[in-house]
Amino acid sequence: MKRAVALIDGEHYPNVVREALEEVSASFDLKAAVFLGGTEKIDTALVGDAEKNEYGVPVFLHDDPLEAFAAAVQRHRPQVVVDLSDEPVLGYKERFRYASFALAAGAEYRGADFTLLPPSFHKLSGKPSISVIGTGKRIGKTAVSGYLAREITKSLAGKGFGDGVVVVAMGRGGPPDPEVITGSQQRVGVAELLAFSRQGKHAASDYLEDAALSYVTTVGCRRCGGGLAGMPFVSNVVEGAAIAEKLPAELLIFEGSGSALPPVRTERILCVAGADQPEDYLLGYLGTYRMLISQVVLLTMCEEPLASEEKISRLVAGIKRINPRAEVVPTVLRPKPAGDIAGKRVAYFTTALPQIAGHIAGYLEATYGCSVALTSTMLADREKLRAELKGLRGDGIDVFLTEIKAAAVDVVAEEADRRGIRVVFCDNVPVETGEAGRLAALAAEIAEQAMAEFGGNDG
Repeated sequence: MKRAVALIDGEHYPNVVREALEEVSASFDLKAAVFLGGTEKIDTALVGDAEKNEYGVPVFLHDDPLEAFAAAVQRHRPQVVVDLSDEPVLGYKERFRYASFALAAGAEYRGADFTLLPPSFHKLSGKPSISVIGTGKRIGKTAVSGYLAREITKSLAGKGFGDGVVVVAMGRGGPPDPEVITGSQQRVGVAELLAFSRQGKHAASDYLEDAALSYVTTVGCRRCGGGLAGMPFVSNVVEGAAIAEKLPAELLIFEGSGSALPPVRTERILCVAGADQPEDYLLGYLGTYRMLISQVVLLTMCEEPLASEEKISRLVAGIKRINPRAEVVPTVLRPKPAGDIAGKRVAYFTTALPQIAGHIAGYLEATYGCSVALTSTMLADREKLRAELKGLRGDGIDVFLTEIKAAAVDVVAEEADRRGIRVVFCDNVPVETGEAGRLAALAAEIAEQAMAEFGGNDG
């Protein structure tokens, strides 16, 4: 029988709760209950004595119910947490908080009419690894994965490790069978991606972006669906992981998709969270779960008008309350062209939010010496993108500068090819808003930690 811990409250009469606990005991090995509060009183002197208290099992009690729950989990390592509480003690917000802590401990969270399952993670045997997960779409996961790949490869090379990293990326438009792109050895440029697109493939998939912009070997995978805790409904990532383990690499980076997690157990987890998202998406619901399982949280979009200084401070403090051991790094994303655009008249295509379009254009002009004639934020909306391109007459455009996202290849690059305009791909690079140089050091640190932990487990 699975080990279980139950959540109870004083709004229910003790004899009613005891009857429910007996029913739980018929299906599980019930080790204890956690008292969450309520108006009814219990004899706190007897809560640990199953023979004398009113509930028939040891009861954990603390001024902070989450502390009591943590103590019960640490003591009994439950496989199931059974929620026997209700409003007003456990409302919707509180229930998700306890669910997150249960799932982070690897336990199912069950109630009268629901069951939340912890994601199932495949264990690797051949390589140390890092996961890059997120709290949503378009918050910079691929940019961060690419940055980590480059910085970790550089760090490893400096220590005499020559094989670098392999990135395993899953996406909604990934290949039906895992596909290897040796970006460290072969060019992945405009012509190659156009060829992919003309074969009916999603040529702006994350694994192609990683290979094209970070010059690393990648394994492209696909997924469909994502549960509340991030488990894909279907994916071929485990098959991709088996391929990646056989490739020359010191370390693997598994890149999530949207808020879906790679279904692979890794030594370290870095969570990318958008400061522009609703706070509850990060600190509530099962955003809490993602914060709990991560050693590093990279906050992106940390600038006006996307997020105020006050909001960023609340997010940092909130994440630290959930997981005091996590390192939280506020960042912004900055465009980095993969080719020379100095002195050129540029049309720039991005998935960035319209609110910062002017800011990005100004940054490109000041940093790279170009003139931005058009900044399109419609890269993910093909109909509006085509309308913008149709309205873009000659205008002396020298370069189409585009992120490798959404319609970058099948619309933007195709139109550039038709017009005979040069295409330059554009990366997005995370830049810390605080201590300069911390990100590069952090990339090296988490790689070292993952490799040391894997070696320790292996030994």
